[in-house]
Amino acid sequence: MPTPVHLRADTLAMRYGRRVLFRGLSFEARGGDTLAITGTNGSGKSTLLRLLVGVATPVRGTITLSVDGVETPAAQRPRVVGLAGPYLGLYDGFSAHETLAFIAQARGLSMNGIAPLLDRVGLGDRAKDRVGTFSSGMQQRLRLATALLATPPVLLLDEPGATLDAAGRALVRDLITEQQAAGTLVVVATNDPAEAALCERTLAIGDFV
Repeated sequence: MPTPVHLRADTLAMRYGRRVLFRGLSFEARGGDTLAITGTNGSGKSTLLRLLVGVATPVRGTITLSVDGVETPAAQRPRVVGLAGPYLGLYDGFSAHETLAFIAQARGLSMNGIAPLLDRVGLGDRAKDRVGTFSSGMQQRLRLATALLATPPVLLLDEPGATLDAAGRALVRDLITEQQAAGTLVVVATNDPAEAALCERTLAIGDFV
């Protein structure tokens, strides 16, 4: 059975110095929802995802994430939220398999799912190759795998297709469909209308400036 998920953001405000990114931003989403966060470059989409995952704190407002009826404190959100974005660093000296194995070991996860997951994102035949030899698109596929490794009930995708070719963008589309069917809450930050159209709901961040 899918794990019940409820995410609520109330009147969030965020700024850097005098520059206001957004204010009064509120929304709710649940497991099985797909939500696109849209806006221009620099509008605060990535910042909003950082707030949701709990690695940044809003100037005002609150974020509540409940999983299976239990509220998850901000410090514990990275354990139940998967995040993939082109800015997340990968260690060039590790292979794709070693990257996932390191994360699995650090989080006490089984190693059994690593090979199937690499196959799923199209990296099965490059599992032993160093990340430093990967193209930007291949590295993005690996980031998708890292986000999915723990089978998180919440999946945040930041510009997931930005460095991907047509096959990679099709992969993103299929992963969103699969995760929604599994009861995962999927949030996609994007300025690509085609990518936003993959989601059932849209939140335009520019409406809250």
